Amino acid sequence: MTEILIVGGAGYIGSHMGKHLHHKGLKPIVLDNLSLGHEEAVKWGPLYKGELNDEQLLSEIFHKHDIQAVMHFAAFCYVGESVTEPLKYYQNNVAATLGLLSSMHDHGVNKLIFSSSCATYGEPETLPITEEQKQQPINPYGRTKLMMENILDDLDVAHGMKSVCLRYFNAAGADPEGELGEDHSPETHLLPLILRTALGLQGALTVFGNDYPTEDGTCIRDYIHITDLAQAHYLALVHLLDGGDSKKYNLGNGNGYSILDAINTAHRVTGKTINYDFAERRAGDPAVLVGSAEKAIIELGWKPEFNTLETILETAWNWHSRFPRGY
Repeated sequence: MTEILIVGGAGYIGSHMGKHLHHKGLKPIVLDNLSLGHEEAVKWGPLYKGELNDEQLLSEIFHKHDIQAVMHFAAFCYVGESVTEPLKYYQNNVAATLGLLSSMHDHGVNKLIFSSSCATYGEPETLPITEEQKQQPINPYGRTKLMMENILDDLDVAHGMKSVCLRYFNAAGADPEGELGEDHSPETHLLPLILRTALGLQGALTVFGNDYPTEDGTCIRDYIHITDLAQAHYLALVHLLDGGDSKKYNLGNGNGYSILDAINTAHRVTGKTINYDFAERRAGDPAVLVGSAEKAIIELGWKPEFNTLETILETAWNWHSRFPRGY
């Protein structure tokens, strides 16, 4: 059975990826320090507890398992936090990832699926964002992702390490079977915060900024369902396992929803009143991020199935209402 190392495989995206690989007949091997992930979400392969740059532990994993490729989800990913704690982001997202890449190189593992971000684009020049747009990140998080993309380009030239960098927009939703969901502590992502408000687990939702140059003054984002995201990663993996070259793809639905759109849609899905208050803008937040995934659709054969905000919220509500306190 083909074995794939998932770094950060106990987290939100990584755990869904593990289940997806299992159902595709591959064996996920998970490495996670459990600082943000959940051991309960790792059900389809072994879990190694440790850091992504632990040379001794990585050597043990590479010797024990016939790892054919690595999927990297172990980055810190909060824009606001990256502005106030940039060292934390550069140390983990860049320096620690270099340790992982060094171990891969030392053990002859030369295929990587890298979780990048639309944050590498910064304020978009045109919408929807295509892969050809200039990357000009406006926050440390986006800069760490762009740095790693550049490093992977260099490793391809120097050592033939092939990678697919997936620049996705806002991952959202939950496993349609209700087995896995989004559980962060503290939670900072919009949709789960909206649903926590609907469940009465917190007070009024804070909406950062109502003076953006958008129709209702709030930020507009493109949401992609977690299962569609996992399928895109799987297709990228197949591309590399089949001998494909390094690639970069956007992953989104091409539809933008404002924060107030999301609140109103959640009200329809849950039947609950969702109270909210406005606050000042957060540093580093672009007004609009909507992406074109045409390249991934054409080249990888990717077909998003959960492509409306209502469907995404329905799956998330199913999980959050069943597990209001998370795992």
